[in-house]
Amino acid sequence: MHKSTFMFLSTIIAFSLILSACGSAATPAPAATQASGSTESLSGNISISGAFALYPMMTVWAQEFQKIHPDVQFDIQGGGAGKGMTDALAGAVDIGMVSRKIKPEEEAKGAYWITVAEDGVFPVISAQNPVAADITAKGINQDTFKKIFITGEIKTWGEVIGKPDVTDAIHVYTRSDSAGSADTWAQYVGGKAQADILATAIGVNGEPALVDTVAKDPLGISFSNLGGIFDITTGIVVQGTIVPPLDLNANGQVDAGEFFKNKNDASSAIASGKYPFPPARFENLVTNGKPTGLVLAFMQWILTDGQQLLEQAGYVKLTPDQQAESLAKLK
Repeated sequence: MHKSTFMFLSTIIAFSLILSACGSAATPAPAATQASGSTESLSGNISISGAFALYPMMTVWAQEFQKIHPDVQFDIQGGGAGKGMTDALAGAVDIGMVSRKIKPEEEAKGAYWITVAEDGVFPVISAQNPVAADITAKGINQDTFKKIFITGEIKTWGEVIGKPDVTDAIHVYTRSDSAGSADTWAQYVGGKAQADILATAIGVNGEPALVDTVAKDPLGISFSNLGGIFDITTGIVVQGTIVPPLDLNANGQVDAGEFFKNKNDASSAIASGKYPFPPARFENLVTNGKPTGLVLAFMQWILTDGQQLLEQAGYVKLTPDQQAESLAKLK
């Protein structure tokens, strides 16, 4: 694992241990007194699990919420969007982080969700890729991604750049665990869900491990969320990787707004709508039934004061209409 990634994860783990506490939310208070700006003291425990994409932001939200309400304790775990949904529906956690669309069958089981942020999924290759220079000059269009990730028609890096003499095989990597990033990327490249990604793709558990694996394999290609591929501290692409330009208009060259060298470029493209949706996506929080008490207060705070923390962390905050829609669901 690269040094910057290791330091980031170490910090997050240490912080999670400090916040860690077991049990369900406690000390509910009337919703009217729990909205943004409330000075009422809250106490209790909130347990959260799920999407790696939202995990870094959730730790920031928890830390800031604790400054206002020091008697509130958090237990925050990653594990992927699938884990977040499963844990929330099973009552194993109070809140599940789910970085994909909520399915009708999940709603039928009691999943109650709100949208809290927007981010995106990006392709990633190793900086040691033998044709990296060609790729960064020409980009990769949507149809080529489809033939790499879904149909398997394109098998060599030479085929990607139009040089038949380059016969290096493409190593396709995907998530082995249920992941919102995999679902979102599959939808962009012509599939419907994670299961549509090439059956021969090599599965890796967890977002950090997936990025690290691709960085170490010169022939590898995969995808990662905004916070997984751009270093949370520096904002630049994680060491050893490249985000290949998306040739959005399929003209065989990289135009303005198609190459994202840092988190600011990427998040700005998402916010402006220049980055396609998908692989841009919404980040959601899920509870088993409509939230109440302490959990409700925390979610309302995320949608008000907590929104102001998104941009500095490299995420995209909701528009006023989106914010109002999510708040209305909590009333």
